[in-house]
Amino acid sequence: MALPDSYTMKTGAITAYLDAIQGAEAPERFSGRFLSDLGFSSPNDRLLIGILKDLGFLNSDGVPEERYYQYLDKTKSPQVLAEGIREAYSDLFGVNKEAYKLDLDGVNNKLRTLYKGGKTNKTIKLIARTFIALCENGDFSKAPISVAKPAEKKVEANISKGDKEKKPLASSGEKKIVTLESLQYHVNIVLPETRDQAVYDAIFKSLRDHLG
Repeated sequence: MALPDSYTMKTGAITAYLDAIQGAEAPERFSGRFLSDLGFSSPNDRLLIGILKDLGFLNSDGVPEERYYQYLDKTKSPQVLAEGIREAYSDLFGVNKEAYKLDLDGVNNKLRTLYKGGKTNKTIKLIARTFIALCENGDFSKAPISVAKPAEKKVEANISKGDKEKKPLASSGEKKIVTLESLQYHVNIVLPETRDQAVYDAIFKSLRDHLG
């Protein structure tokens, strides 16, 4: 769960910010200088960087993440933005799954409860206004777009109980062969403290009978 610390005092410029991002090549690092190159040179414009970090567009160093590049595709950018909003304001969506439909007073009241006095009313209202402005550019009607992650290798063995036939083992598209004879298992036994040899004899006899 999460709540952002970021906000902008220029909520009316959010659409222009997003349009400018889509119209430019992704930078190696999203900085104040890059914003100036986009035509936003006011100190208040730099608050956008914190917002993009909270949305998962940039990492902590300002380097574009996968979501940033996905957003450059205009056919799905509103959906990508909506996913970032859901993650950044997940606490808010936790109390109202359709938080994007709330008006300013509704968002402000929910945030005041969630921040539990951790922020001033003025700051919370700015965060609420920022949330509303972001939601106006997002599309929450479609299923989230998953950000691509490195593929994990999975190994699956299909061996039936008592089946000693060779079965394929799938791993990253390759086929390998395993048999029950190739499997090994280890049993750790904690023996009781006793001087009665018969106790140990009974334990090991039982192991031979059951494990073979």
